[in-house]
Amino acid sequence: MSKILAINGSPHKNGNTAHMLRAVLEVTADAGHETEFYQAGGRPVRGCTSCWGCEDRPGRCTQDDWINELYPKMRDADVILMGSPTYFADLTPELKAVIDRCGFIALFDGRSFTRKIGASVAAVRRAGSVHVLDSINHFFFISGMVQPGSTYWHMSLARDPGDFARDEEGVETMVHLGENIVWLLEKLGAQHDA
Repeated sequence: MSKILAINGSPHKNGNTAHMLRAVLEVTADAGHETEFYQAGGRPVRGCTSCWGCEDRPGRCTQDDWINELYPKMRDADVILMGSPTYFADLTPELKAVIDRCGFIALFDGRSFTRKIGASVAAVRRAGSVHVLDSINHFFFISGMVQPGSTYWHMSLARDPGDFARDEEGVETMVHLGENIVWLLEKLGAQHDA
């Protein structure tokens, strides 16, 4: 059984981004994997200050806040799923802080995200989601992670409450993303066991 961690970068705990993440988690949970949903959006946080203190404190940021609670969850997960709504064609500042700070912590903690599975999702009113996905995916790539695809970009045309549930293609994309995560976990597990 693998651990799958979903990080919601939206300040809306039950908004479209949260529902997208939960749609993926539902598929992975049905396949027998352990899932956890972490609410990052809407919580006060500072960005990385480039102090390099995490180099001297492996596994911790010098800023003592919820990032130090989240990082061990990311380190211990087999899959990290990140979601954000689209704010001016980019991700939320909370999720950017997670990427920058946890990215540096992991770097100095033995590159702890290497070969984990990473997947991104984005809610969008009309355009800009590709940039959100790129921002998250660049983090996954630079961290040495593996990324599954789906039947379309991992996004949904979802601005108003409930829009994701009405976006049939968006729902289908999340379901297929969940299925591909399960498939990839099985393949990587088989390689690991060989």
